[in-house]
Amino acid sequence: LAKHPEIKALMKPDYNLIWVVVLMVLAQLTAFYLVKDLDWKWVIFWAYVFGSCISHSMTLAIHEISHNSAFGNSKAMWNRWFGIFANLPLGLPYSISFKRYHMDHHRYLGGDGIDVDIPTNFEGWFFCTRFRKFIWIVLQPFFYAIRPLCINPKPITRLEVINLLAQLSFDVVIYYLWGVKSTFYMLAGSVLGLGLHPISGHFIAEHYMFLKGHETYSYYGPLNLLTFNVGYHNEHHDFPNIPGKSLPLVKKIAAEYYDNLPQYNSWIKVLYDFVMDDTISPYSRMKRQLKGEVKQD
Repeated sequence: LAKHPEIKALMKPDYNLIWVVVLMVLAQLTAFYLVKDLDWKWVIFWAYVFGSCISHSMTLAIHEISHNSAFGNSKAMWNRWFGIFANLPLGLPYSISFKRYHMDHHRYLGGDGIDVDIPTNFEGWFFCTRFRKFIWIVLQPFFYAIRPLCINPKPITRLEVINLLAQLSFDVVIYYLWGVKSTFYMLAGSVLGLGLHPISGHFIAEHYMFLKGHETYSYYGPLNLLTFNVGYHNEHHDFPNIPGKSLPLVKKIAAEYYDNLPQYNSWIKVLYDFVMDDTISPYSRMKRQLKGEVKQD
């Protein structure tokens, strides 16, 4: 910032995010209706080919909303309510809890017992062969769901209860209106999209140390178009209050700080290398023992 104070001008809400999220919700509602009478093979096909992409993209829209990118920091609660709305087509309550834990990830990156993005000791010990690492990738949604309960359980808040009740009500309405195939499409798309899927490469690309000494990596490939530029991950951790839309400008303005860092151009290759490289495992993360006062959401 001292060298490039113009970056401060990028620290503002991205109001286009609101309309993008609304259109994504409408797209999924349309898909729920269209799959209700299809054969099961086509329900499964479209859940993976289309629903999974929208669902994973929506989790990254929720990531943006967790940083108050939709309405700005001055309207934090508007962002929380909007996150609950964006959560609806995923089928599983996610938004409010994600925000609480994700802020810890930024404040205490790699903090032992705090950052639940760090795999558990069991994950590192058990998923150590190529086949087991492949299974670990498939089961990533499961581990992301249960890991907070194992590493850093937090008291349930009123907003989390509202998120849960809103989600259950939405799911019941979808089942009542369009039946089991639409409900399956919704839930399967979320699970498949966060598991063995090209976009899921970002889970591993962001912080797994393929090169020792480098714990955060950026990805500059085309899938950023579907993921609100989450691939610009060094830039995001440097400036978490800048919306994803503007992160390419951060890289352009401060190119001397980013161009020479290790980076990726393929999330599919990241997944392949993670499975096939015997020196990489869920243990390949920087882990820190935190000192001093720790403040959590």
